[in-house]
Amino acid sequence: MNDSFIEKIKTQFINPLPGRAAQYKMAPRIARESNPAPNARIACVLALLYPKNNDWNIVLIERMPSNNINDRHSGQISFPGGKYETSDGSLSKAALREAEEEIGVISKDISIIGQMSDMYIPVSNFLVHPFVGYMDYRPKFIPQPSEVKDILEVPIPKLQDPSTIQFTDLKIPTGLTLKAVPHYNLNGHIVWGATAMMLSEFLEVVNVD
Repeated sequence: MNDSFIEKIKTQFINPLPGRAAQYKMAPRIARESNPAPNARIACVLALLYPKNNDWNIVLIERMPSNNINDRHSGQISFPGGKYETSDGSLSKAALREAEEEIGVISKDISIIGQMSDMYIPVSNFLVHPFVGYMDYRPKFIPQPSEVKDILEVPIPKLQDPSTIQFTDLKIPTGLTLKAVPHYNLNGHIVWGATAMMLSEFLEVVNVD
């Protein structure tokens, strides 16, 4: 497997990140940049890269649907991740712990490449810290039954294909219908909102020559 892709990403993380400008290319129209609330909850997610079929892949999860009306991310496609615990010691360790719990990867085999721009999600009051890491082999995924419905293995060239970016109307749990929401259509899975915005920044990092 060609490691030049990973080396390229490592180099890009030395430079300033694309940040909000890249994230907001995939933001719903109702999204507005806002400062985190003083009581914002801290969450950490992991964009995990690994080799499969001669391509680097990234893993996403489909979250289990929830009957909890306060769960604003029920059933959505997202990165593995969750709330930071003080016992984690650091944000990156929280991302690794959550990835191991949710998809069964061996966290000690993951090398962290860098940290992307954080993102505040007002509807759930989470301040999310995204990390990028990689493994040098394809892991055996073991989804956490209570939280993960499905695992999506996405080749990076698929994400880089402009045809995956589409627009559709989405009805959210509050009953509101969002118009012309930008999203990545990955074999019928709609990746939108915060995850799509973080992917947008990731792809700008990857696509820089």
